Amino acid sequence: MPSRRSALALLAGGSAALALGAAPAAHAQDRPGARPFGRYGSPSHRLDAATLYVDARGRGDHTAVQAAVDAATGPGRTLVIAPGTYRETVDIPADRTGLTLIGASDDPHDTVIVYANANGTPRPDGSGTYGTSGSATVTARPAGLTAHGLTFANDWLRADHPDYTGTQAVAIKVQGDRSAFYGCRFLGHQDTLYADSLALTAFARQYYRDCYVEGDVDFVFGRATAVLDGCHFRTLARTDLTAAPYGFVFAPSTAGANPHGYLVRRSRITSTAPDGYFKLARPWVPSSDLTAHPMLTVRDSHLGAGIDTDEPYGTMSSGFPWQEQRFAEYRNTGPGARVTVPANRPRLTAAEARLHTAAAWFGDWRPYR
Repeated sequence: MPSRRSALALLAGGSAALALGAAPAAHAQDRPGARPFGRYGSPSHRLDAATLYVDARGRGDHTAVQAAVDAATGPGRTLVIAPGTYRETVDIPADRTGLTLIGASDDPHDTVIVYANANGTPRPDGSGTYGTSGSATVTARPAGLTAHGLTFANDWLRADHPDYTGTQAVAIKVQGDRSAFYGCRFLGHQDTLYADSLALTAFARQYYRDCYVEGDVDFVFGRATAVLDGCHFRTLARTDLTAAPYGFVFAPSTAGANPHGYLVRRSRITSTAPDGYFKLARPWVPSSDLTAHPMLTVRDSHLGAGIDTDEPYGTMSSGFPWQEQRFAEYRNTGPGARVTVPANRPRLTAAEARLHTAAAWFGDWRPYR
C-alpha cells in the first residue's frame, strides 16, 4: 500500500488516504475543451465580482491558494479552486470574514492543499522549530469561513524523521466562529484536524458535515465548540509501534467555562489497525489552560472494531484523569461500542441526550439545515 506522500504524488484525483490509495482515473477537467472551474464560471464569466479563481496551470486569476487569499480583501469573497495538488502553506487572516473556498469539481479527492511541516521541523530562519500550530498546512482564522469539496493534508511522515520528538503535523487549524466544512477531507497522522478558537475566552462554533478525517494520535483536537455530523473517522496502522494503543481519535481541550465541546453524531469510525488498537479519546488539558474541562459526546454513531472496548478512554496528563472530564456516549452501535466494562463507558440518559444536539451547541447559527 502506498504512503500518503506517494498517493498524493499521483494526480490529485487519486485518494490521498492510505486506505484509499488506488491510481486515479483521468480528470474530466484534463480533457481538451474542459472547463477547469466546472459549474462555477471562470475569469471571463465570473459568478460575481467577489469571486476569484485559482488554477495551478494558470487558467485562473492566481496559481496558488495563498496568492488568492492575499488578493481576497474585504468580506464575503469566494475562491473557486480548480482540481490539482497545491503544495503550499496557507494562512487566512481573521479579516477575511465570510470567505468561501470551493473545490471546483465538487469531489474533494480532486483538489488537495498539502504541505509537510511537523512540530519539530526547523524554521528556515533558524529561529527554532515550527511547533504544533506552526506545522499547519492551512491556518484559518476568520469568522464565517465555509469550505466545500476540498482536501486539506499534511504528508509529513515519522519514518522520514526518526530523530524528531515533535511529530505533531497539522493539516488544518480552524479558529474562527461559524466555520463550516461540507464534504471535505482532512489527512494526516498526529493532530490532523485542529478545531480550536482564537482565544481561551472565544467559544468558536464549527460544523463539519459529511467529512472524512484520518490519523493516529489525537487526530481531532482543540477547544472549539464543534459538531461533526455524518463524518467518517479512519484510524491508521503504525509500523513504528509493536503494541496497542496506536493512538486516540479525539483530544478535546474545551475551556472550563464553555458548556459545549465536541459533539459527534451520525458518524462512523473505521480502522486499518488491528482490532482494539485505538482508544476513542483522551482529554487534553494544555499548560496554557489548566482550567480546561474537556468535553466530548459521541452519539448515534457506528464504532468499528478498532476501538478498545475495555478501555476506550485514556488520560494524557497525570492529575487530569479522563473520568473527571465531560465524556459521554449515547446509542452508539458496532463492535467498538460494546460495553464490556460499564464504568469505562459513560452514557447519557435519554433526558440528557435531548440537550446534546447541534441546536444546543450552536444557538442562533444553523449551518446544519
